[in-house]
Amino acid sequence: MRNTYKKGKDLLLINPWIYDFAAYDLWAKPLGILSLAALLEKNGWVIRYIDCLDVYHPAQKKYKLKEPKRKRDHRGHFYREEVVKPPPLRGIPRRFYRFGLPPEAFRETIQSFPPPQAVLVTSGMTYWYPGVHEVIGAVKEAFPSVPVILGGIYATLCAEHAEEHAGADFVITGWGEIQILKLLEELIGISPSFFPDLNDLDSFPSPAFGLYPHLDYCCVITSRGCPFQCAYCASPLLNPRFIKRDPHHVVNEIARLADHGVEDIAFYDDALLADREFAIALLQGIEEQGSKIRFHAPNGLHARGITEEVAHLMRQVGFATIRLGLETASPERQLATGGKVSNDDFQSAVQNLKQAGYAPQEIGTYILAGLPGQERAEVEETVRFVKECGARPYLAEYSPLPGTPLWEEAVRVSPFDLGGEPLFHNNTILPCRSEGLAWDDLQALKAMVHRDT
Repeated sequence: MRNTYKKGKDLLLINPWIYDFAAYDLWAKPLGILSLAALLEKNGWVIRYIDCLDVYHPAQKKYKLKEPKRKRDHRGHFYREEVVKPPPLRGIPRRFYRFGLPPEAFRETIQSFPPPQAVLVTSGMTYWYPGVHEVIGAVKEAFPSVPVILGGIYATLCAEHAEEHAGADFVITGWGEIQILKLLEELIGISPSFFPDLNDLDSFPSPAFGLYPHLDYCCVITSRGCPFQCAYCASPLLNPRFIKRDPHHVVNEIARLADHGVEDIAFYDDALLADREFAIALLQGIEEQGSKIRFHAPNGLHARGITEEVAHLMRQVGFATIRLGLETASPERQLATGGKVSNDDFQSAVQNLKQAGYAPQEIGTYILAGLPGQERAEVEETVRFVKECGARPYLAEYSPLPGTPLWEEAVRVSPFDLGGEPLFHNNTILPCRSEGLAWDDLQALKAMVHRDT
């Protein structure tokens, strides 16, 4: 039986399941909705929160879920269950999964809550939308008269698809903080007492990590946006402006997390080291603060920012996971896709990291495969180049994203209906495969990457 409903200032926030061929927890927390939760709490709202991907959700005991394997640095697997592939993906010769809590655990959890004033649902990759739609459907069953508001990456990049198919009452695109506060005021009649300054990221309260019953890692962001305009990247669409925080405020946030026992912190920035002076001030502040934390940069770092001083500081403060964004060793494609890095920049960064004490296996490097018109030989040459420089290659299959500079070319060359079906954005299916780089070529490239690494 549901709790007796008494009108108040309750909101329910949800991070949905992932439906995909594969998913892995690389310090994955929905920082956007956690930041929004903190802002709403500051405005007096009572927040209830469900993260369908949380491996420590209380439902694990009741449903006797076997806890997924976790590494020492708290990376690991999600709960998963094999499910039937959606019809557009039936021809892909891989198993398909729902990652996260069992649906019955999710439904039981929302049934235990009193009806909120509104439900806010976030969204990740465009091709993860089945989980978003399923969550919204379950919410509508439980609370038929409660408005559902959808935001996040899928909602922003595929707004028309979301408005037509997701089942939400409202779809918010882009930065949602001010939009949400104003929409809630219109719907419920409660005026916000606090608005953040969108030009000052430090005016936002720290993300509401306290909503998790168990927390062993966190994520931190020091900026929004990116000064570069890479043709394959949606960062300028999601964050049209590049805005940085005060590095001293970031250091203080890290210190608070350390005081709460957090052992690992991942930086979610698109451009953590793009501003060298900022990077040095941040790293020096962390060093002076002295917390024993492992830091991770899974989103990719700009090689130009890794000077000898920066590399040394990264080693000193405990950067354990480094991923450089090279993408390709082809000078022509580097320029054509934005020119954020050159081979000389990359070689210099690797050399500086090695001098600071990093082994080749610790210097991860992302290489894009499957770009429109890309040949297998280009990727092979990039893999060889990365290994010769003394770094470790990581193959990243290209995912075409609506609105990016490469989108129209991707739509033109893809054998899939990219514009009509976001499931075809999934990098696993090699959306822009061609005679020059087909499925078998990708498997050979993966073998090449893992050979002698």
